[in-house]
Amino acid sequence: MKKILVMIVSLCLVFAAGIAVAQKVHDWADLEKAHDHTKQAIQEMERARAANNYDMAGHGAKAEEHLRAAEHEIHESIEAAKAGR
Repeated sequence: MKKILVMIVSLCLVFAAGIAVAQKVHDWADLEKAHDHTKQAIQEMERARAANNYDMAGHGAKAEEHLRAAEHEIHESIEAAKAGR
């Protein structure tokens, strides 16, 4: 049950990060907050997957893959915002 709760919290963090990115960005610091939340979600997902003794039908790995892709894209948008693109 605790493992499922950790996964749910992680997904909520990702959802919150998505909302933060979807809102109008005033400066790159807003994106950095979303980036931090995404990195936290990745850490939570890693802990949840390590604690599980089963594969979760591949969904845990897929969720972590998507989180890492989101983290990369947010990082790229921060760099673009800093460069004024």
